[in-house]
Amino acid sequence: MEQYEYIRTAHRVYGKSIRQIQKDTGHSRVTIRKVLQGEVPEYKRRKRQTYPVLEKHRSKIEQWLLEDEASPKKQRHTARRIYTRLVDEDGFLGSEVNVRRYVRLAKARTGMGSSGVFLVLDPDCGKEAEADWGRGVAIIRGVKTPVHFFCMRSRFSGKHFVRAYPCEKQEAFFDAHIHAFDFFGGIFPTIVYDNLTSAVQKVLQGHHRILQESFRRFRAYYNFEPRFCNPGCGHEKGGTEGLVGYARRNYMVPVPVVASFADLNEKLLGSCLRYGEHRLPGRTETVAVLFEREREHLIALPAVPFSNQRIIEAKVNKYATVMVDKNHYSIPASYTGLSVRAQLTIDELEIFYEGKKIASHERLFGNNKWQLDPQHYLELIRRKPGAFDSALVIRQWRPAWPSCLEKLLGRFKEKQGETAGIKDFIAVLMLYREHTAEEIEAAVELALSNSISNSEGIRHLLLYSACPEETFAPLDGWPVTLVPDVALYGELGVVR
Repeated sequence: MEQYEYIRTAHRVYGKSIRQIQKDTGHSRVTIRKVLQGEVPEYKRRKRQTYPVLEKHRSKIEQWLLEDEASPKKQRHTARRIYTRLVDEDGFLGSEVNVRRYVRLAKARTGMGSSGVFLVLDPDCGKEAEADWGRGVAIIRGVKTPVHFFCMRSRFSGKHFVRAYPCEKQEAFFDAHIHAFDFFGGIFPTIVYDNLTSAVQKVLQGHHRILQESFRRFRAYYNFEPRFCNPGCGHEKGGTEGLVGYARRNYMVPVPVVASFADLNEKLLGSCLRYGEHRLPGRTETVAVLFEREREHLIALPAVPFSNQRIIEAKVNKYATVMVDKNHYSIPASYTGLSVRAQLTIDELEIFYEGKKIASHERLFGNNKWQLDPQHYLELIRRKPGAFDSALVIRQWRPAWPSCLEKLLGRFKEKQGETAGIKDFIAVLMLYREHTAEEIEAAVELALSNSISNSEGIRHLLLYSACPEETFAPLDGWPVTLVPDVALYGELGVVR
């Protein structure tokens, strides 16, 4: 438009010749005359876009694109690859730009390029929910800790539930569902998932799946129907995909600083409840109001929650531990070599031998971690006092000792010698089985101040501190016995 205006103004207003305008603009005289004779020229689309050089290759390109439908998505022809094949195999002399343009048009004409098109859905009230996992970071007990948070969201109302765990194991997966169902006050008839291994053992053709046996029992207990997305199509549950990002940006920024996962989950629960005042785009009612309408359509909760436990058989190894999920848990050394049963929940592990519980531990997550109870090894270390300082269980426990225990150990070694002192000190450590840490610490402080240098002295201090002197009232009807004055015996005469 600027050139059109310049040419007409230069000629009609300033009287410049066509030759001069040609020098100024670089346009040909034919073009300049057309501008001077007519109105603004408009672009006219050709009735049919031709590909003179590419014409004889078009059928081959379309055949390649058709064959790609049966190939993996990451191993299909790009426009660049089609161009290089035409050059290498057919001696194609045209430009890559024309090949790209034709490939784009061919895909649009055959519907091959429509995978990015989405439908707007209007879900039924109280029928479906979506579930997924997200990941973040929290500072727990002063340590930067990876966090896996479970999200469940109603498709109709948008009400959602978020809960954090140290892992995505099946016990966490089930536990998250149990808490989510309790939060919603019922069970959605249909829940949409990815093909996560906690639920799916094998993905078959189409929508067929072989489910994990434990997941089949879980869904049968709660009577909901799982539906799984096509592989690589997480957008089929876009609501919870968006919730994962929303929860990470809004509930975990700034990075939470908490004492435990329980504290973190309390904060997340509060955030989920406050979201009830939120209003979704295009909706006139809040999330909480919509959900109240939806609640009556949910399946009622069973009277007793699902027993979320996993039981495995294990053998006690030579380190007096059993390995569960690639982590070691100690048991009393006397059970070494025996087969035991481990009962796992999301946060605890209990070990049984012939129906008797012999150990209980906090659940570990990760690989090659050791959860050792010092009381399980003290008899063994007492028989091998030379291993006291280097034993892993003592190294883990020792930083938590009060300073009085270290002083007591030093006194025992000084008075009894290195080996005997360590053995006698271990006898003091065994007292933790029967007494509280506060009682033992008080007895040790008293022993140090009174120069007591053996475990028997500390044992007696604990024994008598637990048994204060008792006084008894006289029995009803019995006279009160007066204490005699022994000085009166001196006034008695001597009998001859």
